[in-house]
Amino acid sequence: MNAPMESELQARLRLTFKALDSKKAYHMLALDVSERTSIAETFVICSVGSQRQGQAVADEVDKTLGAAGARALSVEGYPQGTWILMDYGDFVLHIFQEERREYYALERLWGDAPEVTELLRTANS
Repeated sequence: MNAPMESELQARLRLTFKALDSKKAYHMLALDVSERTSIAETFVICSVGSQRQGQAVADEVDKTLGAAGARALSVEGYPQGTWILMDYGDFVLHIFQEERREYYALERLWGDAPEVTELLRTANS
């Protein structure tokens, strides 16, 4: 996500953050990985307290983005709910139960990627 952030991507990310907030996801983080990988422009990472909450968060994101015309290209881990990955092409959403998030530590793995969370939170207000 080269500065300035593309408006369509930014709009989808704002909607994603609103959906995450509405289902009480926490420790939300957005990383600009565009200069580090071709997988996506942005990784969004959040935590949930249970399998059901993770599934509810995934369902809400799917519903919210679907209403805006965006569909996930793939969804992995939904039945187990410990790490749900939703690939939207230009961004990937990782919904973790806290223990899995600590184990995989994506924030450390991609630690050199700029954080863009505040830009999205500010835009969310």
